[in-house]
Amino acid sequence: MLAGPVLAQDQMPAAGRAETMPAVGRPVAKIVSPAWDREQRRDQRGEFADVVKALGIGPGQTVADIGAGAGYYTVRLSPLVGPQGRVIAQDIEARYIQDLRKRVAAEKLENVRFVRGTESDPKLPVGAVDVALMIHMYHEIGQPYALLSRLRASLKPGGRVAIVDLEREPQYHGMPRDLLVCEVRAVGYELEKLTDLEVGYLAVFRLGAPVDAAKVKACRG
Repeated sequence: MLAGPVLAQDQMPAAGRAETMPAVGRPVAKIVSPAWDREQRRDQRGEFADVVKALGIGPGQTVADIGAGAGYYTVRLSPLVGPQGRVIAQDIEARYIQDLRKRVAAEKLENVRFVRGTESDPKLPVGAVDVALMIHMYHEIGQPYALLSRLRASLKPGGRVAIVDLEREPQYHGMPRDLLVCEVRAVGYELEKLTDLEVGYLAVFRLGAPVDAAKVKACRG
């Protein structure tokens, strides 16, 4: 069956104590478009190829494209992970998911599934994800501490979170790298690598020790 269904609620991780996480301590950019830039230009810059190489994404893996938007990463990841792999295209905007479902069906990609999340909960399956991508959208997350906390349950052992963003203030659709690292570390992730791209940077995190929600402090921008 092409373009699989939105995953059912009973496949989602429990909320845990993420609801007690602090509010964000910086501006949050508005969602203005399902695409960060023209796909041809992104390909010319080698963005997708560089990110995939840095992460070692390959056949059989499950990759969550959080904030998938128009599907630039989703449609390129699908053939890369192959029939034994899976791409989970996630977004909080219903209209983006609807449009991406049509694109996936038109391109006959059979290993893509869809999830509609929220600002505080990605709603991904428990223990299913090898790599969770957040590409040029982290600065739009209104409740990053809660979302990242809930995301922990969705990662496989050794799973990683990879974030691509620009070195600029959040209200201008970027994220200073030091502030990004502070926020992600605050809920118990460890920085694995921080790499410059032709445009922006890639930050990769692994799970560290869990952090008591009551002890998480908001980083200030």
